[in-house]
Amino acid sequence: QVQLVESGGGLVQAGGSLRLSCAASGRTFSSYAMGWFRQAPGKEREFVAAITWSARSTYYPLSVKGRFTISRDNAKNTMYLQMNSLRPEDTAVYYCAAATRYNSDFQLPVRVSQYDYWGQGTQVTVSS
Repeated sequence: QVQLVESGGGLVQAGGSLRLSCAASGRTFSSYAMGWFRQAPGKEREFVAAITWSARSTYYPLSVKGRFTISRDNAKNTMYLQMNSLRPEDTAVYYCAAATRYNSDFQLPVRVSQYDYWGQGTQVTVSS
């Protein structure tokens, strides 16, 4: 079992920055991949970033690449998402997720179905 709690969301103007955090408890944090997803009203949950257990590998879709950075601190059981140059289209509820079947540095899960634990979400609103 893994419990995940996100924090750090809020309201920011376009061009601004936010850092989201995801605190994990339960199963050994350093043994599985983690990811961030987001969901805007009326839309499907969308992949934002993923990181392997060791943090050696990360992956982003083109929509956020170069603006968002995923990281993790295994000693603190915490994952982060640094979001810069925010745009109104980044507005969504952001979720952190754990992919406990992925413990390799060569596999990065990007689909919702590959993750088995989810946080409750944190709202990010970017005003124009």
